[in-house]
Amino acid sequence: MLSEMLGELNASHTGSGYRHRDSEGDNTAALGIFLDWNYNGEGVRIQEVMDKSPLVKGDKQVEGGTIITAINGNSIIDESDFYKNLNHMAGKTILLTLEKDGNHYEKPVEAISSGADNNLRYERWVKKNRERVDKLSNGKLGYVHVRGMNSASFREVYSETLGRHIDKEGLVIDTRFNGGGWLHDDLATFFMGDPYVTYSPRGQDFGKEPIAKWNKPSILLVSESNYSDAHAFPYAYQTLKIGKIVGMPVPGTMTAVWWETQIDPTIYFGIPQVGAKDRSGNYLENQQLEPDIQVNNDYESALMDQDKQLQRAVKELLTDVE
Repeated sequence: MLSEMLGELNASHTGSGYRHRDSEGDNTAALGIFLDWNYNGEGVRIQEVMDKSPLVKGDKQVEGGTIITAINGNSIIDESDFYKNLNHMAGKTILLTLEKDGNHYEKPVEAISSGADNNLRYERWVKKNRERVDKLSNGKLGYVHVRGMNSASFREVYSETLGRHIDKEGLVIDTRFNGGGWLHDDLATFFMGDPYVTYSPRGQDFGKEPIAKWNKPSILLVSESNYSDAHAFPYAYQTLKIGKIVGMPVPGTMTAVWWETQIDPTIYFGIPQVGAKDRSGNYLENQQLEPDIQVNNDYESALMDQDKQLQRAVKELLTDVE
């Protein structure tokens, strides 16, 4: 009811919610795999085993095409049996009965939590995007994703940019699906490292300052899912003319908030505290950010595993580095 009432304000960073905690509630573990939904036989067939899945650890790594026929001796008829037998098993060792090409064997594995499984899916998505950018650019461009506006994400971006991608000619910076935090100025400063000196011993140029910032061309990917400080960074990137922005319009939500726990600790309430104004003195709240190049990842394209936004970003950035 509180959220419905606050919705009338047309403001971000406010609302109320209920945090339910039940130690006895369902908690389904995972195995770091994708199931083959076209399989109609008994058991469940694995379509893909993700990197770092517990199924690739130890002897006899499990591959796609393998069928799980039982968990801890309980026969698996279909996916409902599969998930039922993983309830409350996160962090515990379970015994899988497997079949591949007519060969039957058993393998003990430690099931992981749904959160850990989601992290493997995220890492898979980032890896796929990085490989796409590398292929589309013939190795000229790098790719980083800013997962959140926090210290851990900045450290990852910093490490990837000045490590894996240090020799690339340009960088695709992806902020899609970022829920915010407080990192916009750190990122803007890091990616606007204009070179001001070249080091050249004995006439051989080997480096430039700043060496701890990205001093080459970049392009920024955004989407409708950018929120809070993930609106602030694209605003800074665009205002400071660091590079082009590709994607879909970003809702104006650059506002700071305190989420306050109420007397009943299961209820929280969001109170916007700090508004942000642009150079003209206008609040960025409800001020939609328009990308330089609008590209929509439509449902049909996404279903075919295509990322039009990523493809367009690579195409645009290549014109800057070539």
